[in-house]
Amino acid sequence: MVAIVFPGQGSQRPGMGQDLYSTHPEARAVFDEVSESVGMDLAALCFESSEEGLRQTQNAQMALFTCGVAAYRALGVMPASFAGHSVGEYAALAAADVVSLADGAKLVKLRGEVMASAGDQRPGTMAAVLGLEREELEAVCRVVDGTCVIANDNCPGQLVISGDVNAVQAASALAVERGAKRALPLNVSGAFHSPLMEEPARNMAVALSQVEFRSGIAPVYSNVTARSVADAAQWPDLLERQLKSPVLWTETVRNMIAEGVDTFVECGAGEVLGGLIRRIDREAKCFRVVDSATLEETRAALSG
Repeated sequence: MVAIVFPGQGSQRPGMGQDLYSTHPEARAVFDEVSESVGMDLAALCFESSEEGLRQTQNAQMALFTCGVAAYRALGVMPASFAGHSVGEYAALAAADVVSLADGAKLVKLRGEVMASAGDQRPGTMAAVLGLEREELEAVCRVVDGTCVIANDNCPGQLVISGDVNAVQAASALAVERGAKRALPLNVSGAFHSPLMEEPARNMAVALSQVEFRSGIAPVYSNVTARSVADAAQWPDLLERQLKSPVLWTETVRNMIAEGVDTFVECGAGEVLGGLIRRIDREAKCFRVVDSATLEETRAALSG
C-alpha cells in the first residue's frame, strides 16, 4: 500500500517546482489556481525567490503547499492514505480533496501570516535535540523556567523543542548534560507547535469554521492524534490544535505501517521525510517527486 506524504518548513528551496511546472500541465494548473485564490504569483515566489526570501514563514508555507499538491497531481497515483508534516498536513488535505485547493491555499496563507506575526508579538524559538529519548527530554522541559515543550517527534533520536527563548536555550544545555548528542538551534521566527501559538490558533479557528471539510478520496492522518480521521467535521478542531500541539510524526508513520502502508512517496520538495521514515522503519520503501526525473523514477518503481 502506498501513502503520499508532504514535508513541512525547512524543505523549501529556490527554484522548487519549476521543472514540474514547465513539463506537466497538472502541476501548472495547481500553481495557477493557488495564485488566483490568494492573490500571489506562486511561480515567481517559488522560482525567483532567494533562499532568505523563501525562509520567511509565510513564503515557505505557501511554496511548500503549492509544490506539494502540484507534484501529487502530476504523479497521478491513487494512494491508500495521506499525511503531512505540520504545514504539509494542509497539502495532504487538499490532495485528498478533504478541502478544495482554493480553500486550502487561503488557510495556508493565513496560517503563515499569523505564525509570523506571533513570533513578533511573543518571541520564541525552537531547537532540534538529537540522541535523547522522548521521556528524558520531557523531563528536561519540565524543570526549566518558562515555557518549553516537545514540538516535533520526528523519528527515534530526533526531537524538536519549542518555547520561550531562554527556556529553550536552558533545556538545550541541560539535554546535552543528560546525554543528548547535540542540541541545534533552528532558524525559525517563533515557537511553533507550543502554547506560545495560542493566539494564532484562535485566529485560525475563525477561518477554519468557515471552510467545508469533506470525507475525501482516502484517509488523512492527523499530526495531533497520529491517527486517520474518519469524521471530516473533526478537522477544524484538529487544525486549530495542531498549531500549539506536537507533531507526532514517529507515531503517525508507525500507525500507517501497522495499517498496511509499506511505500511512502514524498511530494513537493526535498527528501527530509523519506530520511525520517527510514529511521522509523528500515523496511519502508521511500520515493519522492520533486521534478520530472524523480516523478518518472517513482512511477516506474510503483508500477514495477
